[in-house]
Amino acid sequence: MENFTPLSATAGGALIGISVTLLLLFNGRIGGVSGIMNGVFFAPKNDRIWRLIFLAGLVLGAFIFQMLVPDFNIPRQNYPLLLLGLGGFLIGFGTRMSGGCTSGHGICGIANLSIRSLIATLTFMATGMITVYIIRHSLELAA
Repeated sequence: MENFTPLSATAGGALIGISVTLLLLFNGRIGGVSGIMNGVFFAPKNDRIWRLIFLAGLVLGAFIFQMLVPDFNIPRQNYPLLLLGLGGFLIGFGTRMSGGCTSGHGICGIANLSIRSLIATLTFMATGMITVYIIRHSLELAA
């Protein structure tokens, strides 16, 4: 944990909590990003606007933060494109297989005391730890 920033992590967690709470209160929807994204393509037309606004807010919020604090997070450069594509595919596959993503299970599901979400979140975390170990120590791709 060489770059742990507790204040920004706490602020980010609070903002995520507030946003999913507001989404549930005002829209009656669970804040699972994969489900929201899936609905952009497969939900009825009258149900797509809020989804697009939510997703645009995620991207716009990250962009604004990067403009305000440019040195906060510098993404890794020259990472193998094939590995990025494989990672994206596996994340999408795992999301569909578990019936939700980290935000749906980890934030909303655990808050609703769902055993299924607890198991899914523990699986996400364990798989992430194993992946980091393989990338850093077996494949030696870490900078």
